[in-house]
Amino acid sequence: MFNIFPLKNGLANVDGFWCDGVNVGMKTSSANSGTNDVDGDVAFIRSDEPCDVSTVFTTNRFQAAPIRHYKNYGSNFKTNFLLMNSKNANAMTGQKGIEDIENIFSELKKSIKDIHNPIMSSTGVIGYRLNQEKICSAFDKFNFNAKESDKAARAIMTTDKFKKELCFKVELENGEFFHIAAICKGAGMINPAMATMLCFIVTDSKIPKKDMDELLANAVEQSFNTISVDGDTSTNDTVMLLSSAKKAYNKDAFDEALCRLTKHLSQEILRDGEGSNKVVAFEVKNALNKEEAKKASMALSNSLLVKTALFGEDPNWGRIASTIGASGVTCSEEDLVISYDNVTVYSKENPSLDKETEQKAFEVMKKDSYRVTCDLKVGTSSFTSYGCDLSYEYVKINADYRT
Repeated sequence: MFNIFPLKNGLANVDGFWCDGVNVGMKTSSANSGTNDVDGDVAFIRSDEPCDVSTVFTTNRFQAAPIRHYKNYGSNFKTNFLLMNSKNANAMTGQKGIEDIENIFSELKKSIKDIHNPIMSSTGVIGYRLNQEKICSAFDKFNFNAKESDKAARAIMTTDKFKKELCFKVELENGEFFHIAAICKGAGMINPAMATMLCFIVTDSKIPKKDMDELLANAVEQSFNTISVDGDTSTNDTVMLLSSAKKAYNKDAFDEALCRLTKHLSQEILRDGEGSNKVVAFEVKNALNKEEAKKASMALSNSLLVKTALFGEDPNWGRIASTIGASGVTCSEEDLVISYDNVTVYSKENPSLDKETEQKAFEVMKKDSYRVTCDLKVGTSSFTSYGCDLSYEYVKINADYRT
């Protein structure tokens, strides 16, 4: 048995880690901060000793320089420093982009001793090399002994409307405990090959590296890989888990806490989606098998036609049915039943919307969140993914390729 409690102040609760965020002049707007201060644009997380790190990266074949730099270390290395920046993705910058990271870390080692296999993560505009001078100027501004989770969370924001951070304290039956916390960014180019997102998770649990790899992959599959905003896959997507191994460990408890953490943050990304107003669950049930249930569900959450229909609050079920049919899964119009929450909008017996049902469906679609359920009635498998609405104008004109 175990109990999970949320705590304020995010990363600051986790034993063995420090963090801070500062502004070096790459961000000039305070629109997202909610204060008179300009949000930071460079941040760090450091541990007092080299620690295990597990990652899940983008499936985009054009992986950004920070990911390629990370992979140069090989497998099962330990690190004690993570440097993060916004405004510039350092993607599609070739070997020079990796060399820029190495130059930055050479300067970092002049400011703080005992840096071990430092790693970097970037988010922002694609195709430009890092401003090394500005990023290195952060090293004189950082408080390397700070626990400023709020500043770190704000520093990685790009088009995000609000910061995303969360911490859990997990108490075990024997009285021991551990913490797990994360900061996250993401708002656009969100696709279930992960999202346009960075997520940095730290824990003081004494979790074995093998379990870190297994449980992180499982949590990502159930959370970040079930959401879609606009169907694009970024070059920089990263989920990272680091452990200082100072507190207790229980696999079941850790798995539950990690899944709750990533699920919450993935839903926050959807709520913050560029151009979106609603979060919609797409449940496909009674599919032939799990693979087909997931295929149909993800087709719905990725469809721009479905997203614009949701934005227009149009109860017509045509785009839903068409997307399922186009996905290639086993289905038939005689078996299919489509519902918005508890309002059935299509079945073989009632294929046309009467005025009363249409009004009830319209009322559902006006809500900030609801569920679209598609019962295929050909098997027993189910899958639920999550998407949002998008305006036609957003789909048409949003062409700036950023991460």
